[in-house]
Formats: sequence, C-alpha cells, structure tokens
Amino acid sequence: MCTEIELRKSELDGALIKTIYFGGGTPSVCSVQEINQIIETIYSNYKVSKTPEITLEANPDDLSEQKINDLASTKINRLSIGVQSFFEEDLQLMNRAHNADEALHCLEFAKKQFSNISIDLIYGIPGMNAERWQKNLSIALALELPHISSYALTVEKNTALEKFIQKGVIAPPSDASAEAHYQILTSTLEKEGYVNYEFSNFGKPTYFSQNNTAYWQGEKYIGIGPSAHSFNGEQRSWNVANNALYLKGIQLGKRNFEVETLSNADRFNEYIMTGLRTIWGVSLLKVLENFGNQYLDYLHSQSKSHLQNGFLKIENEQLHLTKKGKFLGDGIASDLFFIN
Repeated sequence: MCTEIELRKSELDGALIKTIYFGGGTPSVCSVQEINQIIETIYSNYKVSKTPEITLEANPDDLSEQKINDLASTKINRLSIGVQSFFEEDLQLMNRAHNADEALHCLEFAKKQFSNISIDLIYGIPGMNAERWQKNLSIALALELPHISSYALTVEKNTALEKFIQKGVIAPPSDASAEAHYQILTSTLEKEGYVNYEFSNFGKPTYFSQNNTAYWQGEKYIGIGPSAHSFNGEQRSWNVANNALYLKGIQLGKRNFEVETLSNADRFNEYIMTGLRTIWGVSLLKVLENFGNQYLDYLHSQSKSHLQNGFLKIENEQLHLTKKGKFLGDGIASDLFFIN
C-alpha cells in the first residue's frame, strides 16, 4: 500500500490533502506501526493540510484500552465506531462480534483520548419497536458524541440473516417501520443540536465528516489497496479486488485496475443523487455552469411534479428535498436523472 501511495503521487497535481480515511473493512486490525508507516508515506509524497481530518474505522471488539491508547499516539484524530445497537438482541440478530457492554466501555474510554468520535447505529431491525429505538438514541445522546451516522438495515445476500428470513425464523425488515424510526431519529437528534447534513449523517456544528462531505461535493480522491475506488473529476477507477493480483501489479511497479470515463449525463446524475441527500442541495447555477441549458431545462421539467406535491422545494437557487420528500429521496432522484 505504501508503494502504491508513492506510485500515484502525481495524480492529484500537488493538491492539498485535507482528509485521510482508514476504512472500510476493519483497518483497526493494523498495528500502530503499520498505521504510522502509511501516514508517514502520505506526508512524504503529498502536500498535507496543517489540520487534516484523519479517521479510522473500528468495531468495539477491536478497541481495547491499550489499542485506543496506541491509536492516540498516532496522527489519527477521529474514530468512526461501528456500534450498530446498544441492545444485545439486535447485535445477535446482526451477528456482530461485540456485545452491548463492550460498546459502552469502548466509547467511554475512547472519549478520554479522542474528542472527535462518530458511531454507527442501525434502525429498521426486525423486532425493534419505536421504544427500543428511542432508548438506543437516548444511550447514544448520554455519551455526548459529536457525530452519529444511522442507516436502515439492509439484508445482504448469503448471510445468516438472509437465511433466517427465508426460513421464516425472522420477519423481513419493514419499510414502514424503517420510515417511522427515521422520523424518530431526525426529530430526536435535531432537538439535541445535531444537524442532519446528509440523509444518514448527523453532526454537531464543526463536526461534519470532512471526508464524506468531499465525496458528496465531487472532490477528487485516491483510494489505496485492493478494490479501492478513486475519482479524478472525470473518471472513476478501481483496483483489482483479488489480493494476489493486486500485490503482483504493485511489485511490478504498476496498478491492476479498471477505469470508467463519466459522460456529462453520468456526472449530472451523480450530482443530483448526492446533492439531494445533503443540506446543500442541488445548485441550479452549478447545473447551468457545468452542464448547460439543456440539463437545467430538463431538471426544471422533471422536478415540476415533485415541487407541486411538496416533495421538493427551491430556495436561493438551490433544489432541496422537503421533510415530506426526504425518505423518498432515492426515488425522486432517479426521476430527475438524465437518460440518454
């Protein structure tokens, strides 16, 4: 990975690195020495901001007190911890390796070393009623964390959960239940001063994820490692997912990767999809500047019915989802996509 970092140092044209993100997967299994080596390689080959956001994803079972202390000795300044739920029955249903006590202990200790912590919580879990979901949020709020990401449960293929649902042991997730939980989520967190700056993300002011915000706003980025994705403003590329082929290419001084050049329609559709999910919305002026009158006229035409139905609104030349339209955002975005 360090060799790949060195090989690709010219790709960003000397741009300032503002965020470094260790994830997904479970990068906390890396030793502190390995993490330091990667960070030092980035600093040696790129121009890095004086105050970069450096995040590490981890699960509670990976974060012993010693591990947290070790991480605090590195340049990492933000932890994203996959708690998912503070209830044992939810964690068991999702086949998580940690238990509720481990999650709480890990967070209480992590707060002593890190001021910038985010947790993930899952809603829409079969069997989770509104009362238990509200209790989950109350426990999270009592910890006074500056950032919470929350997602509806999705059933992945070939998992134990999928098999249990197919056999009728567990009820499938309910869209109605997920929507009700989302309404509880937004109203509860907004009352506590969190800003719902992206559909699934809630942060106290100044604690928005800089890394994820860069994705949503179309910034360039480099992804390092097997299957990692990159974006240069016009093309997306992704490294081969096979570890052996990845290593073989790097040893030969090259990447094994595929690339896709985005058309104007692709870039427009991505902007619509990401913009509508955020508090910044879709800028009509940006659409005109970047894509021209044809796309702006098309956007006005396609959004007309959703504006009339109260699912979309235009404020200060920005197209936004309304509260009424928020949970329908993916479907509304697809209605606005430019189809060649």
